[in-house]
Amino acid sequence: MPRAVGTTGQIILGALLLFTGTAHLTFARAEFQAQVPSWLPIDENVVVVASGVVELCLAVALLTTWKQPRRGIVGAVTAAFFVAILPGNIAQFTEHRDAFGLDTDAARAVRLLFQPLLVVWALVVTSAVPTVRSLARRRA
Repeated sequence: MPRAVGTTGQIILGALLLFTGTAHLTFARAEFQAQVPSWLPIDENVVVVASGVVELCLAVALLTTWKQPRRGIVGAVTAAFFVAILPGNIAQFTEHRDAFGLDTDAARAVRLLFQPLLVVWALVVTSAVPTVRSLARRRA
């Protein structure tokens, strides 16, 4: 991937996380609470605030980390975060919870399809996979 494309993708992803992290902590807190699985034994507000803080930290890292291997590590951690929050999106679908205008099972299912794209986006724009592989080879 050309470096300019990766850099642009990384900036956009960082900006997106900056926006969503801020939304978690302010105007969309109730919407995000609808995505917390009912089976999770933690207060919904705590989960939303904690995930918002993590998103803000990831945003700052994405917007300020440009050299490898740190860039790839930030991308891998961001991808892992997107995997970690997938149960919330699944819960919103399976528990038929309305949030963010997703008021039908079809709309919630389409939303679920975008989560793997976020994982791939984070990995690709930061060159996370080759970076992590290189680091693993050095340790072996």
